[in-house]
Amino acid sequence: MISLQNKIVFITGGSRGIGAACVTLFHQAGATVVFSFKENETAAKNLVDSFESHKPVPIQLDLSSEADIVGKVKAVLDEFGRIDILVNNAGIWKYGEADKMTLSDWNETIQINLTSTFIVTREIIPSMKKKGFGRIINISSTAGQRGEPCYSHYAASKGGIISYTKSLAAELGEFNITTNCVAPGWVDTDMVSGVFINEDYKKEVENIIPVQRIANPEDIAGPVLFLASDLARHINGEILNVNGGSILCG
Repeated sequence: MISLQNKIVFITGGSRGIGAACVTLFHQAGATVVFSFKENETAAKNLVDSFESHKPVPIQLDLSSEADIVGKVKAVLDEFGRIDILVNNAGIWKYGEADKMTLSDWNETIQINLTSTFIVTREIIPSMKKKGFGRIINISSTAGQRGEPCYSHYAASKGGIISYTKSLAAELGEFNITTNCVAPGWVDTDMVSGVFINEDYKKEVENIIPVQRIANPEDIAGPVLFLASDLARHINGEILNVNGGSILCG
């Protein structure tokens, strides 16, 4: 039912986890998909090789560098002429106690999770305005709504994503550009694999989620695809919580 034929999609952090699931679903919907990755060329290549035709296009991107973001986004726009759909997915999640966290720790998380989202989006908005169409979907987190102990820098960055989403929705709607946000709870990805090594803790997490399971990346990618589709054309500025009912904040 969802078709994204002739749409150009750019997904940050697309080589693994939620990003890779988004690459797969958008590809299946018929879109031309470009995705960024940081360092793991093998993971990016394996993802591309998993498709038989109309293969996604990987680009190596340093989200800590404004110059690299500007240059790489320009290259994508030059190659494809436009970007219709932007999924700001790339992010990091690192432990940090509030009274022990260094400024470097704080800045790294804010840069990768929030500032890079701003820069990527800033560089793409003019092409969306020119075409009179755009769909921006940002990946936040339940942590951005309720906070998270020992991850205050992460929670602050994801809270910023939520406010940024709402601001863009109000600013860009008149140009037929919608901006929405998907806020996952726990998702079983590489990013949290170190925590879930402890099977007892993983079971505790499952037990506090009403649906009694931890999301997989596809559970998040589906709502992202929906928000990018015509089915969601009148949804703008929404924070879509995808957490199995564990945090009822939407």
